[in-house]
Amino acid sequence: MSNIIPATTVKTVAVDGIDVFYREAGDQKAPVILLLHGFPTSSFQYRNLITRLALQYRVIAPDLPGFGFTVVPDSRKYVYSFANLAKTIEEFTNILKLNKFAIYIFDYGAPTGLRLALARPDAITAIVSQNGNAFEEGLGDFWDHIRPYWAEQTKEKRESLRWLTTFDTTKSQYTSGEKNPSAIPPETYHLDQTLLDRPGNGDIQLDLFLDYRKNVEMYPEFQQYLRDRQPPVLAIWGKNDGIFIPPGAEAFKTVLKNVQVEYVDGGHFALENHLDEIADTMLKFLDKSGI
Repeated sequence: MSNIIPATTVKTVAVDGIDVFYREAGDQKAPVILLLHGFPTSSFQYRNLITRLALQYRVIAPDLPGFGFTVVPDSRKYVYSFANLAKTIEEFTNILKLNKFAIYIFDYGAPTGLRLALARPDAITAIVSQNGNAFEEGLGDFWDHIRPYWAEQTKEKRESLRWLTTFDTTKSQYTSGEKNPSAIPPETYHLDQTLLDRPGNGDIQLDLFLDYRKNVEMYPEFQQYLRDRQPPVLAIWGKNDGIFIPPGAEAFKTVLKNVQVEYVDGGHFALENHLDEIADTMLKFLDKSGI
C-alpha cells in the first residue's frame, strides 16, 4: 500500500433536480465510507478525517441540501425535512452506484443515515456514530429549547429559536466541552456562519428544527433496524457534548449484541481536537469488522 495520501477532489452531481456537492478521496475500487455531516456545517467538517481514511477506503462526503455548497434551485420547491434529506442522499448513492458502504453519522447525519439504512439495509456494511443519536436517552438539555416549538407551532415559538442560527451559537458548538478551544481553527465556525447567513437559510434551519421531532418519533424504528440487522457499530462520543449526551452512546448496547462504545474528552465537534484518537479507533474497528 502506498503511503502517499490520495488527493481529495470536490465534485457536483445532479440528484433529482439538486446539484449535490461532495468531497471524495481514495481508490475507486476500495470499500466505501459515506460521511454524513451535521448542523450547521457541511462536508468541510470531514476535511481531515477524509485524508486519514483515504489510504484504505474510498471516502465520500456530500453536503446535505440546505448546507455547504449543495445548490437547491428555487424552482425545485424543495421541502426541507429529514425524510427528504434522506431521499436525496439515497438517490445520491444510487447515482454513484454505491452498492455497499459504511456510514459515519454525526448529529443531523444520524437520522439521515439511519433513514437511509431503513431504505437500503443490505447496503450498510458498518456504522460509526460520533455523537449521532438514535435514543431519547441521548437528548441533552439543549433540546429543552426546541421542545416548546414541537408542542406549539406558533410564529412566536419559531422566532424564539432564531438565536440557534447566530454566530455565538455556531461557535459554541465547536468550543463547548473542549479543554483547548483555542486549537480549533476559526475558519470552521466562520465558514458555517457565512453559509448559514445566506438569504433564506435561517428559515430552512427553523424548518429542520421543527421536523426533528419526527426523528424522535422514528427512534423505535431505527432501534428495531439495529436489533434486526445487527450491523457492526462503533459509537464514539465527545463525552462533554450537551446536545447529544453519553447515555445515547450507552443505549446502543440495549439493541446490539456486539457494539463498541468509546469516549473522547471533547464536545460536539470532537473531530476538531480529537482527530487522531477518533480516526485510529475507527480504522481499527473497521478492520476488525472486515470492512
